[in-house]
Amino acid sequence: MHKILHTDTDFLIAALSGSRVYIISPIDENMVEIIDYGGPVEKYTPESVKINGSYFFRKQFEFRVDVKKDSAGM
Repeated sequence: MHKILHTDTDFLIAALSGSRVYIISPIDENMVEIIDYGGPVEKYTPESVKINGSYFFRKQFEFRVDVKKDSAGM
Protein backbone atom coordinates (compact mmCIF):
# COMPACT_ATOMS: atom_id res chain seq x y z
CA MET A 1 0.00 0.00 0.00
CA HIS A 2 1.06 3.57 -0.49
CA LYS A 3 0.04 7.07 0.51
CA ILE A 4 0.13 9.94 -1.96
CA LEU A 5 1.62 13.13 -0.53
CA HIS A 6 -0.43 16.23 -1.35
CA THR A 7 -0.16 18.82 1.38
CA ASP A 8 2.73 20.63 3.04
CA THR A 9 1.86 18.66 6.17
CA ASP A 10 2.26 15.38 4.26
CA PHE A 11 5.72 16.47 3.06
CA LEU A 12 6.68 17.68 6.55
CA ILE A 13 5.74 14.35 8.12
CA ALA A 14 7.65 12.46 5.41
CA ALA A 15 10.70 14.69 5.91
CA LEU A 16 10.69 14.38 9.71
CA SER A 17 10.21 10.61 9.61
CA GLY A 18 12.88 10.13 6.91
CA SER A 19 10.45 8.14 4.78
CA ARG A 20 11.52 7.04 1.34
CA VAL A 21 9.45 9.04 -1.16
CA TYR A 22 8.95 7.70 -4.69
CA ILE A 23 8.40 10.07 -7.63
CA ILE A 24 5.70 8.89 -10.01
CA SER A 25 4.38 10.18 -13.33
CA PRO A 26 0.81 9.04 -13.97
CA ILE A 27 0.40 7.82 -17.56
CA ASP A 28 -3.31 7.05 -17.38
CA GLU A 29 -5.85 5.83 -14.85
CA ASN A 30 -4.27 2.36 -14.56
CA MET A 31 -0.59 2.99 -15.37
CA VAL A 32 2.22 4.97 -13.83
CA GLU A 33 5.88 5.48 -14.64
CA ILE A 34 8.38 5.49 -11.80
CA ILE A 35 10.57 8.54 -12.38
CA ASP A 36 12.83 7.99 -9.36
CA TYR A 37 12.88 5.42 -6.58
CA GLY A 38 13.50 8.41 -4.36
CA GLY A 39 14.67 8.89 -0.86
CA PRO A 40 13.92 11.23 2.01
CA VAL A 41 12.50 14.71 1.43
CA GLU A 42 15.35 17.22 1.77
CA LYS A 43 13.33 20.37 1.11
CA TYR A 44 9.89 21.35 -0.16
CA THR A 45 8.14 24.50 -1.31
CA PRO A 46 4.64 25.07 -2.68
CA GLU A 47 6.11 24.50 -6.16
CA SER A 48 8.74 21.77 -5.77
CA VAL A 49 10.21 18.98 -3.66
CA LYS A 50 13.91 18.18 -3.32
CA ILE A 51 14.74 14.49 -3.06
CA ASN A 52 18.24 13.01 -3.45
CA GLY A 53 19.60 16.36 -4.58
CA SER A 54 17.07 16.74 -7.42
CA TYR A 55 14.06 19.03 -7.60
CA PHE A 56 10.67 17.80 -8.83
CA PHE A 57 7.64 20.00 -9.58
CA ARG A 58 4.68 19.17 -7.36
CA LYS A 59 2.16 19.85 -10.14
CA GLN A 60 3.98 17.58 -12.59
CA PHE A 61 4.58 14.49 -10.45
CA GLU A 62 2.97 12.35 -7.79
CA PHE A 63 4.87 11.62 -4.58
CA ARG A 64 4.25 8.37 -2.71
CA VAL A 65 5.42 6.66 0.45
CA ASP A 66 4.88 3.02 1.31
CA VAL A 67 2.66 2.38 4.31
CA LYS A 68 2.11 -0.79 6.23
CA LYS A 69 -1.30 -2.13 7.10
CA ASP A 70 -2.17 -1.79 10.76
CA SER A 71 -4.14 -4.32 12.77
CA ALA A 72 -7.41 -2.82 11.47
CA GLY A 73 -6.31 -3.53 7.88
CA MET A 74 -5.79 0.13 7.04
